[in-house]
Amino acid sequence: MEIKYYAAPLEGMTTYLWRRIHQEMFGGADKYFTPFVSPNANESFQTKELDELRHNEGLPVVPQILANNADHFLWAAREMYAMGYREINFNLGCPAGTVTAKRKGAGALSDPAALEAMLDAIFEGLPGDLRLSIKTRVGKNHVEEWPRLLGVYRRYPLCELIVHPRVQKEFYKGQAHQELLGETLQAGTWPVTYNGDLFTPEAAQRVTERYPAVDALMVGRGLMADPALLRRMRGGAPAAREELRRYHDALYEAYCQRLSGDLNAIYRMREMWNYLSGSFQGTESFLKKVRKAKNRQEYLDAVERLFGEAELNPCPLPPAGK
Repeated sequence: MEIKYYAAPLEGMTTYLWRRIHQEMFGGADKYFTPFVSPNANESFQTKELDELRHNEGLPVVPQILANNADHFLWAAREMYAMGYREINFNLGCPAGTVTAKRKGAGALSDPAALEAMLDAIFEGLPGDLRLSIKTRVGKNHVEEWPRLLGVYRRYPLCELIVHPRVQKEFYKGQAHQELLGETLQAGTWPVTYNGDLFTPEAAQRVTERYPAVDALMVGRGLMADPALLRRMRGGAPAAREELRRYHDALYEAYCQRLSGDLNAIYRMREMWNYLSGSFQGTESFLKKVRKAKNRQEYLDAVERLFGEAELNPCPLPPAGK
């Protein structure tokens, strides 16, 4: 079985602008998952959510929904179906406190009975040929919650179960509980995707060798640090300096055109540099100049120095804490 590679959603990072540029320059992912859409009783999408849904022509994109209410979820799902999407994803993995406090994302895992009731209503109301996958953590507070949650998921005809094997309170700290993959692969008939700490081709290979039944790997933070990571996982070349420069320039110009004012584009690029700096060595002094830039020229001068002087990192990794 040939493994598939997915791009994980990161809020503010994996926008429709990024998806197109990444696919064109680095060969892309088998699926791109959008940052979550969070519907409510207003039954309307925000402008930024509509942008993420409307600008994906020619790309294998799966919209992701964050909800704690079946009616809200179904409204968004039907709207996405009307736009032409035939697969959507339910976010049950986001660990952010502002999300989980509303029993959304990984917060929904604290009450398996309520989650089951919500999934019953969702599957009853989905359009007939709309496929639904779930992206989940393995519990709210303890890994011992996972068998009960697996029992819930086993009841439904998911097109895919995407598992980040940490509990919500761990966020991204410590080691992912990869040992839970064995139990997960035996639990259902749906394909299983692994997500978590895949920063190098070697890490991906270790997972697929230990768990050959895994259908796909989902990469998030590592792909932001190294945009060529999926290509490297497929046996291709690392990113060259010139590629990284073109990638940066394309993103920056796209944000300048889409966002109002130099500073908004610079703020977005600062966030990107929090990860992309992992492709270089000794970047702290350069990043300070990037962070202090208050106009286009100051920003471009700082970037010019970084690309001109910083050494490439032969093993790009997200900076510590990311």
